[in-house]
Amino acid sequence: MSVRRGQRPARPVTRLSWLLCCSALLSPAAGYVIVSSVSWAVTNEVDEELDSASTEEALPALLEDSGSIWQRSFPASAHKEDAHLPPPAGAARSRPPPAPPGMFSYRRESGPRLRPSTARFLAHASAWGCLATVSAHEKIPGLPFGNCLPISDGPLNNSTGIPFFYVTPKDPAVADLMKNPVASLLLPESEGEFCRKNIVDPEDPRCARLTLTGQMTAVSPEEVEFAKQAMFSRHPVLRKWPRQYEWFFMKMKIEHIWLQKWYGGVSDISREEYFKAVPRKA
Repeated sequence: MSVRRGQRPARPVTRLSWLLCCSALLSPAAGYVIVSSVSWAVTNEVDEELDSASTEEALPALLEDSGSIWQRSFPASAHKEDAHLPPPAGAARSRPPPAPPGMFSYRRESGPRLRPSTARFLAHASAWGCLATVSAHEKIPGLPFGNCLPISDGPLNNSTGIPFFYVTPKDPAVADLMKNPVASLLLPESEGEFCRKNIVDPEDPRCARLTLTGQMTAVSPEEVEFAKQAMFSRHPVLRKWPRQYEWFFMKMKIEHIWLQKWYGGVSDISREEYFKAVPRKA
């Protein structure tokens, strides 16, 4: 074999040795798969994802599980604006992406039959409420005036649906009621455990709220004993409040019941349905 000047002769023996060496090194790896595991710290973007899960961007109606009383909520990034569009022509069919993990679960909107029971549940489970009156104060006459007050609709084993109050004439709200007995009482579900355990913000419509409107009146002598049981069994500390403030009992004669527990408007519950319902968390 002739070799031109300036060229090195091929070394087949050396190349063959190199290939055999590589084969020997790689043969033990047969049947094994190398898996890479990566972890990272939670950033502000992830926090924003969690926050966005409690907004309407979660599209709960499209993701509900029809076989359960619970629905799953997903981060907003899991839904793409063009997801409903058909794939472009000529595009290869690909396997659909896996469903994102649910961030938390929340209750399905209950039907009309359960709403009175939910309203009664909120009225019985609430230990306090926000009472709004028409102000009689000289600086804000006629304007709404709100105040948080302890309430009870009866002892734990005897729900009446009627909120009772233990008040003093020195309270500005009571002064308002003496001139105009019309009032509105807000009872939020945020006081309980559901909203906290399910990571639902108190301002989220899924965290239910009940609004009762009607006339506030002093409890008659015939009802004072029951009012004492209702208030003192739920709020024992009231017994020790200073007597010089002339405490007395009031109750609301309910005229309208409004319940909000889902996106959109509120439900108007009739008095008949409300008082006939059994308190039930739905």
